[in-house]
Parts: sequence; structure tokens; C-alpha cells
Amino acid sequence: MSDAEPEDENSTTIDRNMVAENPQNAKAVEQIRELRQSIDNVDAAIVSLLAERFKYTSMVGVVKAKAGFAPADYQREDRQMARLNRIAIDAGLDPEIAEKYREFVVTEAKKRHRRIAESGGNPGVLDVFA
Repeated sequence: MSDAEPEDENSTTIDRNMVAENPQNAKAVEQIRELRQSIDNVDAAIVSLLAERFKYTSMVGVVKAKAGFAPADYQREDRQMARLNRIAIDAGLDPEIAEKYREFVVTEAKKRHRRIAESGGNPGVLDVFA
């Protein structure tokens, strides 16, 4: 349970013990296990894609720093917001979730661009353990 979730008397830990206590739950427990495996696979893909995305935004940061451009590009941000909104709607996702994603990646990219600019265009400042 995460820190953000309050303890709820209706919360359960779904595991083999539930099946032992109530064999009728076996199918539900197996379905949940399979669905959670799919969720874990998607999470792994998302994290890998975020890493790839930030590699590209770091490259943009290097180019911007060397050219003397500002870390922010508000016209690009506006276009991205509209684009992600359309993609979210087409995918059946609440556009607010897409906006939260966009806000996260834009904020992080700008921070990274600033760090690169402050270091004279050195992308090494973004090393994980820097």
C-alpha cells in the first residue's frame, strides 16, 4: 500500500491464502494475477519509453545550449498539449491524465535543459548519479 492510500477495512491482499480460504475465488485470483502481469509489462514499457524520450530531450537540450536558446519553447508546449489531448481522446483516455503526463515530462525536460545550459552544453550533468 502506498503512503497516499489510507488503510481501508475493505482492502485485501490477494494471494494464495484467499484461494485456500475460499476455493471459489481461485478463478478471480488467477485473472487478477494475469491482469497484474500485463500491468507490470506496460509499466516496464512506459519506464523504458520515458528513458528513451529523455535521451532525445537531453539531445535537444544540448543543441539548445550550444545555440544559446532558452530551455522553454512555449509554442511547442501548446502544440503538444493539443496533440496529446487529441491522442488521449482517440485512445479513450481522460485528457486530464494526458495533461498530467505532459506537465511532468515538460517540467522535467526544462529542468534538464537548464542543467545542460548551465554546464555549457555538457549532457554529462544528467548522469544518474551526478
